[in-house]
Amino acid sequence: MTRPAKTSAPDLFSDYRLTPGVADELFDAQGRMRPVWRRFVDRFARLSPEEITARFERGNQYLRDAGVFFRQYSNDPLTEREWPLSHIPVILHEEEWETICAGLAQRADLLEAVMADLYGPGRLVSEGHLPAELVAGSKQWLRPMVGVPPRGGHYLHLVAFEIGRSPDGSWFVLGDRTQAPSGAGFALENRMATGRIFPERFPRAHIHRLAGFFGAFRSAMQRLAPGPGGRERTAAILTPGPSNDTYYEHTYIARYLGMMLLEGEDLLVEDGQAMVRTIEGPQPLGVLWRRIDAAFADPLELEERSQIGTPGLMEAVRQGNLALVNALGSGVLEIRAMMAFLPRIAEVLTGAPLQLPNIATWWCGGGNERGYVRDNAAQMMIGSAYAVDLPFDLGATTALGGTFRGAARPSIAEWLEAEGQQLVGQEAVTLSTTPAWVDHPEGGRIEPRPMTVRVFAARTPSGWRFMKGGYARIGRSGDATALAMQRGGSVADVWVVSDRPVPQETLIAQEPGQFHRAPPGILPARAADNLFWLGRYVERTEDAIRLVRAYHLRLAATDNPEDARLKTLRGFLDGYGIDVTEPVPAALIDRIEAARICASKIRDRFSTDGWAALNDMAKTARRMTTTAREGDDAARAMSVLLRKITGFSGLVHENMYRFSGWRFLSLGRALERADALSALLGTFADPEAPQGSLDIAVEVADSVITHQRRYQVETSRDTVVDLLALDGDNPRAILFQVKSLRRLAADLPHARENGRLAALSRAVVPIESLLSVATPEEINTDALEVLRGELAQISDLIGTAYLR
Repeated sequence: MTRPAKTSAPDLFSDYRLTPGVADELFDAQGRMRPVWRRFVDRFARLSPEEITARFERGNQYLRDAGVFFRQYSNDPLTEREWPLSHIPVILHEEEWETICAGLAQRADLLEAVMADLYGPGRLVSEGHLPAELVAGSKQWLRPMVGVPPRGGHYLHLVAFEIGRSPDGSWFVLGDRTQAPSGAGFALENRMATGRIFPERFPRAHIHRLAGFFGAFRSAMQRLAPGPGGRERTAAILTPGPSNDTYYEHTYIARYLGMMLLEGEDLLVEDGQAMVRTIEGPQPLGVLWRRIDAAFADPLELEERSQIGTPGLMEAVRQGNLALVNALGSGVLEIRAMMAFLPRIAEVLTGAPLQLPNIATWWCGGGNERGYVRDNAAQMMIGSAYAVDLPFDLGATTALGGTFRGAARPSIAEWLEAEGQQLVGQEAVTLSTTPAWVDHPEGGRIEPRPMTVRVFAARTPSGWRFMKGGYARIGRSGDATALAMQRGGSVADVWVVSDRPVPQETLIAQEPGQFHRAPPGILPARAADNLFWLGRYVERTEDAIRLVRAYHLRLAATDNPEDARLKTLRGFLDGYGIDVTEPVPAALIDRIEAARICASKIRDRFSTDGWAALNDMAKTARRMTTTAREGDDAARAMSVLLRKITGFSGLVHENMYRFSGWRFLSLGRALERADALSALLGTFADPEAPQGSLDIAVEVADSVITHQRRYQVETSRDTVVDLLALDGDNPRAILFQVKSLRRLAADLPHARENGRLAALSRAVVPIESLLSVATPEEINTDALEVLRGELAQISDLIGTAYLR
């Protein structure tokens, strides 16, 4: 083991050991600190252990507050873990970065040329530069794309490259990401978090920013969107949905770029034109940034079992009506075996060798290559030729260093002979290490950890534009196979540093005097549906909390479950599936989870504060299921949940922009509250209800003080029905909610048809009129039951008109 040269922080770097034969980002081969790191290390070394802990916690807290998470592979869309930030950045000088990007720009052009040939003339296969069986045998090569020219003239618009530094200090490519490259959004959050940790002018003023890259990419996408004759069409991002492990990134990027986030069900194809289902009807779509694997994009022509695609999408591409970023079928460029042929293909297509080599790869379908891999298996990683994961993301069927990692198999030689065409051998290269903060019982310290860097490139009219930094994967130990986050790895920000202050680029360069207020944008029907039901589920949850609290307050006061009021409450709640023998009923948890699921599907339209508040309430409620007891304790627990859910409602409704999305959220809330009040009065204001039931109704409707001030008498059926059904100024009254429904419906698209009210408004107005002139005596139990049926019809009308 070689110790690095002394630094100004021997206490932090005393255990930083360089491994012979392994390059390091902090120290060069002679043990000298690289100049690009020196100013950062000098400043970091001045920090006390307490200051370091506090700074790292600031970064962690930012990520928690921003709702940044990473989904573990699971069928549960809500299985999340905190974002695994490695707090020490990877630092590279801008000159080295420019050299890297020059080599990768050549590679990006090469990949575009290969893609164009594979789905075009097929010269590479016909002339023997690529084995036909290798291409045809890959699930990533999509036959329906053959002969289909991409709209805009290019197949690839956003690519990423996983690169590593070899022991001699040079860089090489570990993998090409062309299918649906991930990580760009997380790079932004890495930068935001490290900005909290290291806020000083240096290094910030010398670090190249990331916003310019996203601005250029968004502009390039918008140029692809317009249809024939310049007709306006929409650009959007296509996500697999909340079950995807990088769904948070999709929502973050959509918010950051101001683009719609769509799922397959949001789209339909009519006459070869892709359309977005919106509350205003189908709207034409021009370009999709595809974040789903191509095979799942169209169940008609590709993977028929896909439930996340859009039937007919391939036809829209074929007719040139839809541009995709990236083109369907681009995943074939990611298969490991492709790297065995790219060096030669580069010379065939460009007349020049690769400026930045890739990891040495041999396809075992040829006898000579198979023999070489067999004879050198101890220095190889051997695995599937068609795998699209990175070389160090080893699976159970991979052999490393001459040893199988998973299930028992024949000898490597027999394996190669039997399945050679399905296998590749790749050099088991050694990755460079970078400083990482490692916690130990005796205190944290800096240790070297293996790392790779992901480099992103976007096609613009002036050529490839590279993100200057942003994203590195850090191993949890010295084992390079533990880089993946699914295996406990972490990620770090990448700083591309200049010797002088750099321009402060922003997402949009706005010329003076050119400001134009942007329209709110269109609302997909699925998003409106989830907002509508979010409003209903939240209101439904609040109502259940108030009812359960009312039950336990009276149980604590009487200690008699057979009390007539308690029996009425118990029967009423039982009708909704709520078992009050459970201090925190499972059905209440289900209502909270239903709200969370709706919110998770509209993360791009939902504030991070609102999401955090909803998560906090869910965690609190689950914790209470093991601690709360019947009676006063359960009542106090419900009071805690009530404060949390009303805080959430206030946060969302007061801060949400008053556009169509807010209207659907409010429609759901108003409809649910009106229905709940009707049900409440139908039971607790019924003449046969036990004594004290009217007080329960006023309490659950949160109108105790209002009743005292308005009527200055004890509750009676007339006063309670007047206050909770017929008072247009009481937000806890049915009439107030029906008035809200009428106003909200009037502001929705197509509220009038041929000069008269549309069906939704025609259904609401008579209810408002009836309640406006009714007397308490007329609002009896039967009338309330009829009203609930009319409210259900209004819900159906909303769904029919806007949510399908």
